[in-house]
Amino acid sequence: MSAAVSTSASAAAPFQHYPAIDVRDGRVVRLAQGDYARETRYGDDPLALIRDYAAHGADWLHLVDLDAARAGGYTLAPLLRRIIDSTGLRVQTGGGVRCRDDVARILKAGAARVVVGSLAVRQTDTVLAWIAEFGAECITVALDARQDDAGIWRLPVHGWTETAAETLDDLAVRFADGGLIHLLSTDIARDGMLSGPNLSLYRHLRAIAPSLQVQASGGVRELADIPAARAQGCAGIVLGRALLEGRFSLPEALAC
Repeated sequence: MSAAVSTSASAAAPFQHYPAIDVRDGRVVRLAQGDYARETRYGDDPLALIRDYAAHGADWLHLVDLDAARAGGYTLAPLLRRIIDSTGLRVQTGGGVRCRDDVARILKAGAARVVVGSLAVRQTDTVLAWIAEFGAECITVALDARQDDAGIWRLPVHGWTETAAETLDDLAVRFADGGLIHLLSTDIARDGMLSGPNLSLYRHLRAIAPSLQVQASGGVRELADIPAARAQGCAGIVLGRALLEGRFSLPEALAC
């Protein structure tokens, strides 16, 4: 019964658009397929861009600390506080989350949700405990996946250089059973590549874990990708490079 209630709630929830800002050395950047050597810079003032998104109708922001994602120790708390104070946006943010204190500190700085990625793969029980402690609305689990030759969705870790024993299917179901609401999943092959989101991935996730509110991420290139993701049952979509490069505007995306 609980799964049916969660599925109904997911279906009733409004579809969310998440403009994405990745910050490295204080600049707005994007990495191709997560590769730090393949960085494109889009400006030196993240806050100005974020304020522009807020002025054009954004409700949410997806904020990533790329420095912390590599070295640990979330560094964007001062920026996060300024974002919230000056825009009122709800922010889901992560990068370098390694321990409970990181989660508590980011939430205290004003984040609506903390994004937990590789640790959710390596220490699943720990992250499930955080969901129970802080509340399911305060945690977004990010599972970056790559499909192998047999069609199985694998979970690369440690900068995508190693592969976890558990599969995406294993962890998606386990987190759903453990009370997770918000799952962000990226097909690594499409991340930052403007090749279109992997709709079959999201259709698959909705089939195996229908209680989860899935956020599509990676590869968005045109406005048509937004209703296409929604048609697969996604609860939201992360908009990164396509917005930064002006392939469409945020008001156009919101109108979809």
